[in-house]
Amino acid sequence: MSDSSATRRDFLAGHVLRDEIVAVGQAAGDAILGEADEPRREPTSGATIRLATAAMATDFAVILNEALPDDPRQPLRWASEALDLVHLLEDQMSVYRPHTELSQLNRVAASRSVQVEERLFELLCRAREIWQETDGCFDPTSGPLIALWRQCRKEVRLPTESELAERLTLVGMQHVLFEPDCSIAFDRAGVELNLGSIGKGYALDRAAEILQEHDLTEWLLQGGHSSVIARGGHNGLPGWPIGLRNPLLPQRRLGTILLCDQALATSGTAVQHFRFEGKRYGHIIDPRTGWPTENILSVTVLAPTAAEADALSTAFFVGGVELAERYCSNHRSVSALLIPPPTGGQRLEPVNIGVPEEILFWNDEAVPRP
Repeated sequence: MSDSSATRRDFLAGHVLRDEIVAVGQAAGDAILGEADEPRREPTSGATIRLATAAMATDFAVILNEALPDDPRQPLRWASEALDLVHLLEDQMSVYRPHTELSQLNRVAASRSVQVEERLFELLCRAREIWQETDGCFDPTSGPLIALWRQCRKEVRLPTESELAERLTLVGMQHVLFEPDCSIAFDRAGVELNLGSIGKGYALDRAAEILQEHDLTEWLLQGGHSSVIARGGHNGLPGWPIGLRNPLLPQRRLGTILLCDQALATSGTAVQHFRFEGKRYGHIIDPRTGWPTENILSVTVLAPTAAEADALSTAFFVGGVELAERYCSNHRSVSALLIPPPTGGQRLEPVNIGVPEEILFWNDEAVPRP
């Protein structure tokens, strides 16, 4: 576990977040909509207090409005408590630490059922539901495929068909058996659970519970550059502006979403990929085929919880526009923006599935279409 207490104590008052997925609003009272004959102005960043810690191979942060009560020590103490919980959850869910509950489950569940902590069991049940609802495009048993591609990347080669076929026999939540007493078993050796595509969002949800229990009404929780959950507004704005990265030029922004009382997650392969014989291969694997997904550049999902947004951004990246449209039509609390590759050198054209236009602010690099 990282020693992060000094980082949280040395919080940055008035810190302005730039060049991240998070970009918080400019100034109290700034207009979001101009006059009728003026273009809508994109909200920009303003003064905040940020407490951060390193966990789950990324940075987690609690971001508060600079205007705290007369005695700011309590909100900061609660924010620190929320970040401490993230470390505890990493020490439960990480598959890269042999002593964690999930690592121990993976070692023995093929030989006997293992009782797991109640909240972890609930998370695994939710993961199974999302796997079912997305036709397997989200699959927390795809670890063997991810490990194979990681090995091949180091060896600068592609996996063989026999290697993929062997790994695919271990993939699928049908191999995970759930029992009423919060016990889990696997139906064959080699199956494993990896919560990399939902665990970070789950940690944000659990950290958010602490802030809500203490009646904090305006805050933003961030997990790396891809997952956030927000409550209330920022400096007089009716939400927290979240910057949307250009998937082809990650240092530039396509626009902003004004996020309030929701979670948001983004999946893409702009940063993590490798090339072999002139072809680019991303890090998001289709668990149904074993091959990296190629049809989408990035996906952003808005959902009630960060765990759901996290999992669905991966599922929609794999399943594409058709899956996203079907899922969102059946789950009205979920919406998404998908960005396919441009055609013929044209501008990027995000596909908006249910995200309200009033919370979207595009810059000139994007041409949205229904």
